[in-house]
Amino acid sequence: MSASARARALRHNRDADWDSWPVADYLAENYRQLHPCDIGVIHHHSAFYRQFAPGSIACSLEFGAGPNLYPLMLAAAASRRIDALEPSTANVGYLREQLTQGPDTSWQAFYTLCRELDPALPETPAEALTRVRIVPGGADDVSAGTYDLASMNFVAESVTEDFDEVAALCADFVRSVRPGGHLVAAFMERMPSYRIGDGPDWPACPVDEGAVRSVFAPLSEELRISRLAKDRTLPEYGDTGVLLLTARRAETPSAL
Repeated sequence: MSASARARALRHNRDADWDSWPVADYLAENYRQLHPCDIGVIHHHSAFYRQFAPGSIACSLEFGAGPNLYPLMLAAAASRRIDALEPSTANVGYLREQLTQGPDTSWQAFYTLCRELDPALPETPAEALTRVRIVPGGADDVSAGTYDLASMNFVAESVTEDFDEVAALCADFVRSVRPGGHLVAAFMERMPSYRIGDGPDWPACPVDEGAVRSVFAPLSEELRISRLAKDRTLPEYGDTGVLLLTARRAETPSAL
């Protein structure tokens, strides 16, 4: 098979029916209890957010929010408003329910840890979520340089089998902040395409630290990448751990 034929055979973000994302199964497998992986991500992200004075960020972006609430909650001390960008109607429906009816009780354990690490957070998860504005849409709907801070968790590598598209989504993520703006992200390490429950196979692209660094290094400054070991308490998705990133958008990026 030629290189062009192989590229055509890869499944891309547009090929998956994200509107039918299995929210209930995904939450049951990953977020109905606090896993070691979550603890590691929360510690990492909390340290990132604590560098900002409470309320000092006018508006931050959660790039591809999905139904995971704790990244939104973590931003609530630093950010006066948090835009949750999300293309899936299934995930948008869940987010709207959580904002209007109050978060599921299972999120309390996550928020308790968030607030232990950052006492500047509001007293309750419901109060933290009042800062969130749901923005239905995808990467193309974000104007460059709109935000001072952006967060992305398990998105770019989990929606396509094409590394070029992973790189393009990461570039969109970087572009969403102004030059010098702050970035925090988490990636599944080396995760192939995966299943949630008994559902279909969803496209993903295995990435390692070298791949993530190759994408972000030309676009950013103060780039730091660390790693969490594989979480054996989670379902077997084929990953080897989690990569954690902080950076700032370069003032004069070489590839944007």
